Amino acid sequence: MSKRGENIYKRKDGRWEGRYRKGRNKEGRIIYGYVYGKQYNETKEKLSKKNADYSIRSETSAPEEMMVDEWLNYWLNILMKNRIKPSTYSNYRGRIQRHLSPFFKNKQLSTLETADIDKFIYSLYRSELSSNSIRSIISMLRSALKKAVNDNKISKNPCQGVLLPALSKREIKSLDKRQQKKLEQIALYKKECSAEVIALYTGMRIGEISGLKWEDIDFKNNKIFVKRTISRIPSVTEPHKTEIIIGKPKSINGERAIPISKNLKRYLMEKKQSSTSLYVISCKNSFTEPRIINYRFKKIVEESKIGQVHFHALRHTFATRCVESGIDIATLSKILGHASTKMTLDIYTDSLWETRRSAMMLIDRQLNYDERITL
Repeated sequence: MSKRGENIYKRKDGRWEGRYRKGRNKEGRIIYGYVYGKQYNETKEKLSKKNADYSIRSETSAPEEMMVDEWLNYWLNILMKNRIKPSTYSNYRGRIQRHLSPFFKNKQLSTLETADIDKFIYSLYRSELSSNSIRSIISMLRSALKKAVNDNKISKNPCQGVLLPALSKREIKSLDKRQQKKLEQIALYKKECSAEVIALYTGMRIGEISGLKWEDIDFKNNKIFVKRTISRIPSVTEPHKTEIIIGKPKSINGERAIPISKNLKRYLMEKKQSSTSLYVISCKNSFTEPRIINYRFKKIVEESKIGQVHFHALRHTFATRCVESGIDIATLSKILGHASTKMTLDIYTDSLWETRRSAMMLIDRQLNYDERITL
C-alpha cells in the first residue's frame, strides 16, 4: 500500500485506509482500529474523529478487554437471536456452551490467532466429533468473528486459512422393498392416520408431518402444502428442560407443494372422515409432537420385525424408490425441499447406480462388435 499522510495508506483495491490507536490490552500490546474511505480526505476526516474519540484515554492504561466467550454470547444473544429461527438459536447456543466457551474461556478476543483456531479444531478431533459437526462449529465461529472484524474488535478473522476436515459422506439407510411392505401392512391398517405412510409416499420430514393440518391438503388439486414444522428444543428460559416450537420448514425451499398420488389421496380422505382434529396426525385432538410419533413408530418397527430403523429412513426410502423409478433429480429435489439439486445428488448418489448402469446399457447397444462395415 502507498502511504500519504500520517497512518493513511492507499490500498490495492483503490480505497484509503486509516489506522488509529484504541489503547493497549492487558499484555501492553497496542490495539489498533481502522477506518476506510474512497477518497483520501474522507478517510482523513474519519481518522481525525477516531483519534479525537480515543485521545482522552491514557495510552498506558489498559482498556477493558472482551474475552472470546463474551463476544460469542453477545453476538448470539444480542445480534443474532431475533434474526434466526429458535431451533437455529438453540443449536448455536449448544455449540457455544459445549465447545467454544470452555476452550476459549480465558482467551482475549484481540489476541485470538489462527493458531488458536487450529488448536481448537484439534481438540474437537480428539473429542471424536464427526467432521461435519466440526465444520458446522467453525462455520458459526467464522460468522461471529467476521462481525467482530466489521465492528473493529479485531483486525482480521483468524478463521481464515484454517484447515478443516474433509466432509464425511453420510450413510443413507433406507428400507428395502420387503421391509417396506412389512411396515406398510401394519401402518396402513391403524385406526388413526399413519405418519409412516405419509413419510413413505411424500418424503416429508417428521417435523413437517407433525405440523401438517387437514387444511394444508388440497384434495381438489391433489396437493399437500408444507407450511410448518414442529420440533422440541432445549428450553431458552429453563435449564435442563425442553420446549416445543412451531415454525417454518427447514429452509426457503422447505415451504413447498407436494403432489398427492391416487392411492395416498384415497387413504387420506378416508382418515379425514373419521378425524376430529385440525391436525392430520393427532394426539388428544391436537398436534402430535415428533417425540410421540417416534414412540409410535418404534412400536410398529418392533411388530414388523424389520430390525433397527430410524423414522428419517422413511424419507430416504421414498427418495430411493423415486430414483429406482427413474424420477429425475431436479423433480425429486423439489419434492424433498432440498436447497439445491447438488444436495440431492450428494445424498442419493449411490441410489443412482442402477440408473447409471441402465444408461450405459443403452449406449452399449450402439457398439456392434460383430458387424462388419465395408470401407
